[in-house]
Amino acid sequence: MIFRRVALGLSGGVDSAVSAYLLKQKGFDVCGIYMKNWDDRDERGYCSSDRELEDAQFVADRLKIPLKEVNFVKEYWNDIFTNFIREYEEGITPNPDVLCNRIIKFDLFYKAAIDKFGCDAIATGHYARSSFGSFLEQYDGHKNVKLLEAIDTFKDQTFFLSQVPQQALKKCMFPVGTLTKSQVKEIASQIGLKNIAKKIESTGLCFVGKRTFQSFIAEFIDDKPGQFVDIDTGKVIGEHRGIHHWTLGQRTRLWGLKGYFVYKKDPVTRIIYAAPGTDHHLLWSDIFYTEHPFWIRENPFSNQNILKCEFRFQHTKPKVNCTIYKANDKGDKLLIKLDEPLRSITPGQYAVLYKDGECLGSSRITDAGTGPMNIQHENSNQINEVVNERRAQIN
Repeated sequence: MIFRRVALGLSGGVDSAVSAYLLKQKGFDVCGIYMKNWDDRDERGYCSSDRELEDAQFVADRLKIPLKEVNFVKEYWNDIFTNFIREYEEGITPNPDVLCNRIIKFDLFYKAAIDKFGCDAIATGHYARSSFGSFLEQYDGHKNVKLLEAIDTFKDQTFFLSQVPQQALKKCMFPVGTLTKSQVKEIASQIGLKNIAKKIESTGLCFVGKRTFQSFIAEFIDDKPGQFVDIDTGKVIGEHRGIHHWTLGQRTRLWGLKGYFVYKKDPVTRIIYAAPGTDHHLLWSDIFYTEHPFWIRENPFSNQNILKCEFRFQHTKPKVNCTIYKANDKGDKLLIKLDEPLRSITPGQYAVLYKDGECLGSSRITDAGTGPMNIQHENSNQINEVVNERRAQIN
């Protein structure tokens, strides 16, 4: 297949800007598309996305490519943000960026690019690589594509792409995946986009903006006060305004008390159990369950029941070796055993799995691996031994 017309997600940032330039250098007919996913105006009527659109238009004009705008605000609200709020109310800490890529950028954006704008492929400024090549020069319609880590391992964004469907991934280009961030900024400066290269890089959730997360979340969830309880003694040690203000591992900063950290939240009783000391053994875990996994290329359990690979649940943290077991016959629930414990593994976050530089996919974490589960298959005895060992450590 010959790819001529490419739709690029142009955000107004340096990564997508340089991606557009590299695509043009390769001779592609580039169509820039600005995705509006959130509409939030401050008290002065200023919307940050308006500035991003202005920057995207500046890049498009400089590179002489057309810029279109698509509005996914309604879909983002219904399919991502409402779930985000509901899970925070339930004491879960979700990761909306993974869902945004799966639902918005690699589904709605992909379909709009192909069906509405008549493009042959899409491209993004993500730091990632494809086994089909940065510009699909090794495309093979008869094979599934691999999602590979970027050359710049610190900027690598495969964590957030860990649930991208094959249909879109097979026709997606990652022009900056073989470059470092410093190289990308240098290219931007050389082609007259120095102002874009110098922009402060946006981090965190797009809809929070410059506010604190606590002030933002208070706009959508009413405070429901509860108690802090010492997990060791069972004694009440303080009060809080609501479990949605806290996440696992966070320092409580209780008045008159030092060194208490959130261990567990109970959405029914609104109790937050806190552990004394940042290195308290309850804050560390090497075993947990996940819900049904999303495999990018293929199910690695097709011919086996145990998988040796690497794990991370925070995209900037080093990967940890692990062993994964199917927790039921269907393989739609997993038990993950880490080679070394990590602190504050959090329900709602994603267990993203890697092997030999390939991102295999991800699965949402459900609990710390000590609760009961009906495991009935050939590995059940081995898994039960692992779980019982963890229970003994906690008790």
